[in-house]
Parts: sequence; structure tokens; C-alpha cells
Amino acid sequence: MAEMVYPTLRAMKAMGSPYKGVLFAGVMVTKDGPKLVEYNARFGDPETQVLMIRMMSDLLPALIASADGQLKNFSLRWFDDVALTVIMATRGYPGSYGKGSVISGLDEAAKVEGVEIFHAGTVAKDGQILASGGRVLNVCAMGKTVTEAKQRAYQAVDRINWPEGFCRRDIGWQALARER
Repeated sequence: MAEMVYPTLRAMKAMGSPYKGVLFAGVMVTKDGPKLVEYNARFGDPETQVLMIRMMSDLLPALIASADGQLKNFSLRWFDDVALTVIMATRGYPGSYGKGSVISGLDEAAKVEGVEIFHAGTVAKDGQILASGGRVLNVCAMGKTVTEAKQRAYQAVDRINWPEGFCRRDIGWQALARER
């Protein structure tokens, strides 16, 4: 925040364009430390989904306070738990990939404690859920620790029957190393 976001906001204010609203900072951790990749004036998913499952507060009053320039007088409340998201994508993504493959097991996956599954690239057709994009499902999980959140997320992923889908199995490795 101190190295990227706050300087940007100060510069915008100095230019006569103070910013109000959602500002999504896309940041990549490199060997030289965090680097700003992009800003978006919108929520990003899956980044937002993993945050929203931790939010205790109602989002709408926070958005209104932001639009009114009163966010400094507003306090959001958060669950203390850790949250982690695993993206399930269609084989071939980010290159060329097929559409229309059947995804099942979502009801069983959603039964894992602390798990929420967000559809990013699916369509319901004839009573089935079909893949209709590259990044298809965001499997979010909460836990008391990164280890617990990761275990829950992958437990849910493993209940999803989607032969044409895949996910990375190294999500959270840096946070796990810090946790140890």
C-alpha cells in the first residue's frame, strides 16, 4: 500500500482527479519483491471472491461510503480465518481449449466445510453444468491456517468430476513456507 497504492492516490489527487471507488491493484511477487502489474477500477475475480468469503460486513454500505468519500469513517469487519482459492481451468488454457465438457460432483465438493465454489466459465444446459470458458471454477476455502484452507480447497477440487479440467497443486506454497 505504502509503496504502490498510496503514491498513486496522492498523485491522482495532486492532478485534480481524486479517486473514489474500487481500485484493484494487480501485484506480482518477484525475486526482487512485489511489482505492480496493473490497476483496475473494478473488483477482480478470483481475487475478490477469496476476500468476500472472509468479510463479515455488508459490502453495500462500504461501497456507498466509498462513493460518498466517507470510507475513512467506515470500518469493515473480517473473519480471522485464512482464505485460499484454487482455479480449475479447461485443459489447454491459457492456449486453445474446448468448450462443452460436463462437470459433475459440484454438490459434493460444496459440502466440504468452509468451501465456496464460484462459477467463472460455466453454463447450465439440459440439467448439466458445462465448461464454457478457460478459467471455469474458483474453489475458495477458509480455515484457521493456510494449511487447513489449502486442504479444504483441494478436498473440494478432488470431489469434482471433470476429466477435461485441471488445476495447479502448488497454490499457497509461499504462505505455507511462512506458516511453518
